[in-house]
Amino acid sequence: MGTASYTEQAHAIHARDVAFDFSSVPLHYIPGEVMATHIINVMHLLLPEGERAMAQALSEALPLIDDERLAEEVRGFIGQEAMHATSHEQARIQLEKLGLEVGPLVELVGWLVDRMLGDHGLTGRAKHEWLCERLALFAGMEHYTAVIGEWLLTNDVLEEKGMHPAMLDLIRWHGAEEVEHRSVVYDAYMHVDGSYARKARHAVLSSMGLLVLFAATGGYLFAKDPSPSKGRWWPVQLASATMRGVVPSFTTFFTEIPRYLKPGFHPSQLGPMDNALRYLASSPAARGGQA
Repeated sequence: MGTASYTEQAHAIHARDVAFDFSSVPLHYIPGEVMATHIINVMHLLLPEGERAMAQALSEALPLIDDERLAEEVRGFIGQEAMHATSHEQARIQLEKLGLEVGPLVELVGWLVDRMLGDHGLTGRAKHEWLCERLALFAGMEHYTAVIGEWLLTNDVLEEKGMHPAMLDLIRWHGAEEVEHRSVVYDAYMHVDGSYARKARHAVLSSMGLLVLFAATGGYLFAKDPSPSKGRWWPVQLASATMRGVVPSFTTFFTEIPRYLKPGFHPSQLGPMDNALRYLASSPAARGGQA
C-alpha cells in the first residue's frame, strides 16, 4: 500500500462547523467575469451530489479497513464532505433567488450519480468489485480536487478581481480541506484493493469525466444566465478566463495523469499542506464566524 508514504502523511481529519452569509452575493460574484463565475458555480451543482456518492462508497469500505488510523481518517473525511455539500447547497439557493434556474440540472445530476455510482444493491463478490471500481474513480477525482484546491489557495487573481468575500472564502475553505484530506480516498482504495490497472483506467475516466462535466455544465449555466449583459460566445470567455488565470487551466486534466500514474506515487507528494492549514486557521467561516 506504500506504507512509508502513508505513514508520513499522517494527519487528523475532522469536520469543521462553518457558517457563511450568502445574502449579499450577486449573480456575477466575480465582477466582469460571467463565464468564470459559472465555472465556479459548477462546484455548487456537481460537488454536493458527487461528494454524497463518495461518502456512501467510503462508508461501505469502512468495515474492510482494519487500520484504525485510516478508518478514523475516513470517518473524518465523510464528515467534511457532508459539510461541503451543505455549504454549497446554501450558495446554490442564493443563486436561484437571483434568477439562475438550476433545479432541472441539479435533479439530472443527482439522477445520473445515483444510476452510475450507487451501490446497485449488489451482493457478494460483485458488490466488492463494484466498491473497488468506485473507490478507484473517486481516488482519481480527489487528485484533481486537491490540485485545484492548492490553485485556489495560491492564486491571487480572484481576490484582485474583487470576488465576493463569502464566495471566495467558500471555495478556499473547501479547497483547503481538499488538500488536507487529499490522501484519504487514495489510501482507502489502496487498502481495499490497490490494483494499478484499475487505478490507471479510472485516472483517465475521472480526468475526462470532470473535464466534460465542467465544460458542459458551465455552458448550460451561461445559457440559463438571465442577465442581458452576460455577453456572447461562452467558449471565448472561458478561454480568455483560463489564459488570464481567473480559472484553472483545463490542460490540468491531461497533464496530471502522468504524475498520478507514476509508479510509487502517493498524494503526499503533491507538496506540503502548509497553505491549507494556514487558511483553515484564518478562514472567517472555519473559525465559526461568517464570511
